[in-house]
Amino acid sequence: MYWSPLPPQCLTVYIAPLEYINMSNNAILQGSLDYVTGKKGRDNFYCPPLGLESMRVHDSQIRASSTLRTGLGPHRGRLNIQSGIEDGDMYDGAWCARHEDKNQWLEVDAVHLTKFTGVILQGRNSIWSWDMVETYKVQLSNDSYKWQTCMNGTQEAIFQGNLNTETPVLALLPVPTVARYIRINPQTWYSNGTICLRAEILGCRVKDPTDIYASEEDRVSNDNLDFRHHNYKDMRTLMKSVNDECPNITRIYTIGRSYMGLKLYVMEISDNPGKHELGEPEFRYVAGMHGNEVLGRELVLNLMQYLCQQFKEGNERIVRLITETRIHLLPSMNPDGYEVAYEKGSELAGWADGRFSYEGIDLNHNFPDLNNIMWNAQEKALEKSQDTSKVPNHYIPMPEYYTNEDAMVAPVTRAVINWMEEIPFVLSANLHGGELVVTYPYDCTRDWAPKEDTPTADNAFFRWLATVYASTNLVMSNPDRRICHYEDFQRHNNIINGGAWHTVPGSMNDFSYLHTNCFEVTVELSCDKFPHASELPVEWENNKESLLVYMEQVHRGIKGVIRDKQTKKGIADAIIKVDDHEHDIRSAEGGDYWRLLNPGEYKIIVWAVGYFPSMRRCTVGMEPRATICDITLTKTPAEVLKQIRARGGKVPQDVQLRVRALRLKKLRASTKVLNQRRESQRLSRHSSKARAAARKA
Repeated sequence: MYWSPLPPQCLTVYIAPLEYINMSNNAILQGSLDYVTGKKGRDNFYCPPLGLESMRVHDSQIRASSTLRTGLGPHRGRLNIQSGIEDGDMYDGAWCARHEDKNQWLEVDAVHLTKFTGVILQGRNSIWSWDMVETYKVQLSNDSYKWQTCMNGTQEAIFQGNLNTETPVLALLPVPTVARYIRINPQTWYSNGTICLRAEILGCRVKDPTDIYASEEDRVSNDNLDFRHHNYKDMRTLMKSVNDECPNITRIYTIGRSYMGLKLYVMEISDNPGKHELGEPEFRYVAGMHGNEVLGRELVLNLMQYLCQQFKEGNERIVRLITETRIHLLPSMNPDGYEVAYEKGSELAGWADGRFSYEGIDLNHNFPDLNNIMWNAQEKALEKSQDTSKVPNHYIPMPEYYTNEDAMVAPVTRAVINWMEEIPFVLSANLHGGELVVTYPYDCTRDWAPKEDTPTADNAFFRWLATVYASTNLVMSNPDRRICHYEDFQRHNNIINGGAWHTVPGSMNDFSYLHTNCFEVTVELSCDKFPHASELPVEWENNKESLLVYMEQVHRGIKGVIRDKQTKKGIADAIIKVDDHEHDIRSAEGGDYWRLLNPGEYKIIVWAVGYFPSMRRCTVGMEPRATICDITLTKTPAEVLKQIRARGGKVPQDVQLRVRALRLKKLRASTKVLNQRRESQRLSRHSSKARAAARKA
């Protein structure tokens, strides 16, 4: 950041009548836009980003003096843009100049008259090259022909650039200046590199009666929601306000704590909160697994406000959804990571700050890898010429080592696993950021291939789920949008198998599918991981319909109750098998079940310990509601069991279910010990700080 010991002065390029650039515009900004780092104090000096990172600035608005090659053109000079693995392709990680001299520049056309307040710079993203701009000048113009350099008193201002390639560096113009065009003019660069940079420009649009594009205002939302970034305290306050506004349909509960002791809050929305109703499916949204991917967090907070408001207004669609579904919203799975990113703020958190948990764990690789357990068992069965259909394909127990106290498992991961076990979730989505695509299981590839299409037995339905979200998302479904970084997901209709993108062993999606009954996809919500608060209303509109229609998919397929024929009581943990479908599910505690399926006719086979199997044919129609398919089971008579034992036969036992329950019990026990240990350490630290403060006093 540039600081001058003298009262700084920047030449004003455009002289407008006072009423068009007076300080009343600043008053509006203070009330509606965040200070770029999320902190308070000097909000009136800052303007939001123009949108190089978020793609709001079109490629045609960015020019350069020269280009090293096409893949390093001016369109790649966007903050946080990522390169592919190979240098030299069409998608490198910066704009780079062909010539190494002080006459090079990157130019941005703001289209409208803009009060420019600052520049944020990064070096080149590459695993092979180390290129960055160390100092630069800023030039401004109204016509892109006559340029004036920003001044520090009587001398041209020199701004500090980068000391490494990834940390964003903010430089403020000495005086906010009104113009249409802005240039970044590198003066020095890394000695063993070349002129390369990624940038974001901060600027506020000003009124101009001569602007022929004046009618092109940014899209906003008509919904009365709290569009800003919420830290931990603000998030709790907002959730409490929703609960206060809609106490009859909401409930706040916690599922655990982070390493630093922050609670994992969940908002339940249902017509009967706090209770699982027989036959009513359970749905969840999880956001903030990576703490710096913050859009999902804000969308989930917006969603709970919206559902509350619309239910009160009698919106038929929302009333039906809440009446027929038990919805659980976890806005922040990694609150420790989020607080790190929030402290730095939008545009300055970089690409990875806050991504990991406090202990440095990537939570999306932290769940038990059940894929390879299943695949290895199938391979062993083939080697012994055994029927692979006998290998368990669901409710697979977590491995023994994972339950130990010294296992590298984050507290939040343990909490989420326990949550999954307690509630019979049917459908979920894991909200991420940094791309525009919906991925579906499996995320992990066979044989550790870096990338390979690895479908599940429910591949067709997973593709349907992914398509439902992607096709209703206003940005993903826009055929004219440009790619975020280096992969063109529009070729795949903005959906892709997780393994076909890149292998992710230990993902939450795969664990959810193989350990529970729940189907889950990952939604990459935006190119920008941490969009500025001013962009949140538009992002809500981009995703609102997608969030709603995806939840409604929990009512597809078949559902019913598995009951004892004689007592009529529900049978828990009955296995529901779809013929020619190599993935089974289980009934919940009350005997109710939900099997997500595409339209068609299915042969359903149900089995439970101590009962004869039963078969029924069920048809799934095109209507967006589940087909009722109740099934009764007849107990196996004691005499029959005696005869089986007398012949030396084995009475069927659900060993897998018993092992699964035992491992969960051990995980809970080790989690309790670790939580007590961390709490003791936290209290000790707090006591030490208090004693130190007392000594100073």
